[in-house]
Amino acid sequence: MIGQMLAEGSTNWGLTIGLMIVGVAAGWFVKVFLDKQRKATAETEAEQIIKRAEERAGEIVQKAAVDAKAEFLARQEKFEKEATATRSELRDAEKRLEKREDQLDQKLDMLSLKERNIEKAEAQVKLKTEEADKKGVEIDELLIKQRNELLKITQLSMDDAKRQLFTKLENELEHECAEIVSKRVTEAQDEAENRSREIVITAVQRYAAAHTSEATVGTVPIPNDELKGRVIGREGRNIRAFEKASGVDIIVDDTPGVIILSCFDPVRKEIGRQALAKLISDGRIHPTRIEEVVEEIRKTVEKEVMEIGKKAAMEANVQGLHRQLIELLGRLHYRTSYGQNVLRHSIEVAYLCQVMADELGLNGTLARRCGLLHDIGKAVPQDVEGTHPEIGEEICRKLNERPEVLNAVAGHHGDIPATSPYTPLVASADAISAARPGSRRESLERYIKRLRDLEDIATGFNGVHQAYAIQAGREVRVIVDANKVDDASAMKIARDVAKKIESDMTYPGEIKVTLLREVRAVEYAR
Repeated sequence: MIGQMLAEGSTNWGLTIGLMIVGVAAGWFVKVFLDKQRKATAETEAEQIIKRAEERAGEIVQKAAVDAKAEFLARQEKFEKEATATRSELRDAEKRLEKREDQLDQKLDMLSLKERNIEKAEAQVKLKTEEADKKGVEIDELLIKQRNELLKITQLSMDDAKRQLFTKLENELEHECAEIVSKRVTEAQDEAENRSREIVITAVQRYAAAHTSEATVGTVPIPNDELKGRVIGREGRNIRAFEKASGVDIIVDDTPGVIILSCFDPVRKEIGRQALAKLISDGRIHPTRIEEVVEEIRKTVEKEVMEIGKKAAMEANVQGLHRQLIELLGRLHYRTSYGQNVLRHSIEVAYLCQVMADELGLNGTLARRCGLLHDIGKAVPQDVEGTHPEIGEEICRKLNERPEVLNAVAGHHGDIPATSPYTPLVASADAISAARPGSRRESLERYIKRLRDLEDIATGFNGVHQAYAIQAGREVRVIVDANKVDDASAMKIARDVAKKIESDMTYPGEIKVTLLREVRAVEYAR
């Protein structure tokens, strides 16, 4: 039974193995078949892909060829445009080069001509230099001869002559130094050093007054020639009556619409002007009416004079003045000095005196009084004898003014010695008021003549090329020829011009002489 089982087992294993072999063979055949099918399909697909790729590549190549051709044409057109512009620029550059060549040729010709001229000039200069050297030798010989002759004539040796010359120059320099020292000492005394300058400047800065006023003859407007005839009157009787009543001269000329009044007394001139204006406006012009109007206007002007004097005293803050002094102050309103109103000038001097007195610790009230009354003598009529400081002092003495006021009035022009510190204050303030710009008037002819004289004096010296008077004649600018005048001679010319001005002209203050010597070297770079 065991053997049977072994036999049956062997049979099953053989069958199994056989089936397994058959299965493997069948699988192999199936695999080979399937591989062939897949290979055939893959080859077909590859052929299709290759075909499509070839078609796509052909399209790309064709498009690239078209694009390349278009790009080539565009670049070719751009190149042609650039080449055309370049050729145009080259032609322009060629033209400019040709033009420059022509200019260079012209310059070369000019340089050749200048070179020839320079050669000729050098030859002439050389010739003149040789002649100058010969003349220099001759001059040296003449100088030696003259020196020997002078030594024989003077019987002096060279050293003695030098000593005498140096001695003379030393004496002149010592004299000039003494003059300069004296001048500086005087200036220091007048200006009272730096302190007085500060005081004066402070006073001027703190006060400002009006400029010059008119001091000419008076005029009265008249509307028509009929009234002018009535002013004249039958055979001039109205004019004679008016002149007798007012003391004013009437000038009736051909000037239309105006009558001129002339009088040395400004108060009478003002009375005459107002009286004539009232007669013309009234229309009734006859001798009786003229006398009435003149008398009426005289009273009115006298009242105005008193009012003006009172206002001036109040403005200057000066109290306790006598009535007569107030009236004289009012009369100063109608008087002028070189175009400057005397009353305004007196008020200005009063203010300046007060400022300077306050700076110096003096009595400002007394200084104002001295300054206000310093020109009171100018208000007195001209028939009174004496200078205005003398007349003013006499009036103030009679009206019991203080001694300081009397000395300031009498001595503000240096006529008498100063006995109080207020007198130099008044003198300084008077000078400041009169000397400030615009305060007084000078005739144009005199001003121009002074400037011309200064320039003529300066140009009269050898070597002076030009001279200009500037700063209203307070400085002279002298320009000398640098080829004729050296530095040492320039100093001497400046000193000589200053001495000539001192000896030939009269002027206030001092005149500065500025001498300019300029050397200019000019060359051209080509």
